Formats: sequence, C-alpha cells, structure tokens
Amino acid sequence: MKYRNSLAVLGTLAWLLAGLAEPTMAQPWPSRTVTIVTSFAAGSVTDVTARIIGGALQEALGRAFIVENKPGAGGMIAAQYVAHANPDGYTLLLTTNSTHSVAGALFKAVPYDPIKDFTPISRIASFPCVVVVNPSLNINSIQDLVAYAKANPGKLSYAHGNSTGYIAGEAIKHQAGLDIVRVAYRSVPAGVTDLIAGHVPVMIPDLNNALPQIAEKNMLPLAVLTKQRSPDLPDVPTLDETVLPGFDLLAWAGMFGPAKMPPEVVEILAREIKVAMAKPEILEKFKKSGIEPYWGETGEFKTFVASELVNWTAVIKAAGIEPE
Repeated sequence: MKYRNSLAVLGTLAWLLAGLAEPTMAQPWPSRTVTIVTSFAAGSVTDVTARIIGGALQEALGRAFIVENKPGAGGMIAAQYVAHANPDGYTLLLTTNSTHSVAGALFKAVPYDPIKDFTPISRIASFPCVVVVNPSLNINSIQDLVAYAKANPGKLSYAHGNSTGYIAGEAIKHQAGLDIVRVAYRSVPAGVTDLIAGHVPVMIPDLNNALPQIAEKNMLPLAVLTKQRSPDLPDVPTLDETVLPGFDLLAWAGMFGPAKMPPEVVEILAREIKVAMAKPEILEKFKKSGIEPYWGETGEFKTFVASELVNWTAVIKAAGIEPE
C-alpha cells in the first residue's frame, strides 16, 4: 500500500513539474538577460560598437543586453567561448575580421571553425584605420617614415592592438623592405596610451581611438589603409596613393551566435539591428566614434564572411606573415 502511495506521489510531482516547465519552454525570446561577448577590451572600437547595438536591442526588446569583454589571443578567447556556448540566443558574439577572417592564417592552432561553429546574424560596421606617429618623431608624411626606417634599420618600432594593425604594419615592412620592430598589445587603447607617452613611436589604430588624440595633437596621422580617403581625415593620404599602390584594407564587425541558433531568434536580432541602424541617434553615435555603420542581412553576411576569409588570407600571405 505504501509502495502504491509513493508511486502516486511521484506521479503527481512529475505532472506538476511538467506543468511548471511547459510555460518556461514556451516563453518567447528573450525572456532573460542576453550577453554580448566582445573579442577585445573595454574602450576598444569593438566594445563601443557592442554597447551601442546592445543598448538599442535592450530598448527594442525590453530585456537587458550586457557586454562582456573577453580579450586576448587575437580575439580567439571570446570566439571559442561563444562557439561552445548554448545556441539558445542568450550568448552572442560581436567580433571582427580578427577572429573570422585572419586567425587561421596568423595562428597554427585555432580552437574553432569560423564558418561551421557560428551562426552569422548581421554585419554591423566597418573600422577604418590609420598610420600615426608620436609628434616628437618629427616625421610629417608616410614617405618620410619609410625613408627614416630605411636609414635607421631596427631602430623604429610600431604598435598594434588588433590584427588589422599587425597585417598593415607587416605589409608596409615587407613591400618597402623595412626593418621595424613589432610591438603587440592586447587592445588598441593600451597601445595608444604608450604611443602618447613616447614608449613606442608608430602605431596603426582604428579611427575610434585615433581621432580624439589626433584632435588633441597627441599623434600625427600619416596615411589611412583604405583605397579612398577618410571623410574624417580628408587631408590624410592613403597608403595606395603613397607607398603601397593597390593597398586597401578595411576591418569589419558583425554579430554571430553559436552554430544551430533558432532561426526565429536570428530573424528577430537581424530585424532589430536593421531598425537600430536606421535611427539618426544611432548613426550619430557611430559617426562620433569614427565607426562606419553597415547593415547587411543574414544571408549576405554569411557570404561576406566566407569571402573575407579568402581575401584576408591572401593579404597576409602577400605581407610575408608566417603563422605563429
């Protein structure tokens, strides 16, 4: 009799638990806080982009979107973390070409597949970069920098805080035949701090971190990496028109989730990002931060990521960079 009663109690409990679980499973996304993991440190252009987009999504969807910075290893720490996360839409990755276009060519061991281990959601922005020097170097053009480096082999160093700066720096060295020491930083802001302090004379930061310091005359811009001049620095020439004909490099940013994310969640995110990118106040935030906004729908972004993997790999090989 006791055995039957126990079975009855267990059956009732199971029924109650099932009834409690059902509404939870049926709750629409998002029903709790969403984490946007970024591949670089706080204050980086990637972090700024994540916070702008996260704020817009939070306002639109009525749930908290928090940014979690996981810098290191060229962004691979963040990418690996998200690749192994639950694909339920509550852990997202806002990252750049560093993790999805160049990691395979820069490193011998990459702990994820940039195509198979992620769900592309939307391309969001582009990050123009610029070659700058500390004013105390008394160099006023990219041609003068190349001439100085040739006359003083091994005496100059350049800083970078992301893969774009690294690749551009090595391309300049390789194609111009220069001997310049590379100094790697975990993030662009850290390198900018050392450049201003005079610890390193040359750097290739993104405009987000460079423009305020250029305005304060803490650094002097010599050349931008894109084939077209930047509207933010219209008097600064390009590498293409000066020392590296044909050179054209533009970093990008986009949002991903782990592989096999629910299509309906991807659709919601892509839709709300598109809405946000059309708002004047969001566009103004990007402009003030030296960020070029770009919205691309999910299918277009998926194709773009695959093509950029090929393009950046070719640039890296042309720069003579060997995987570490």
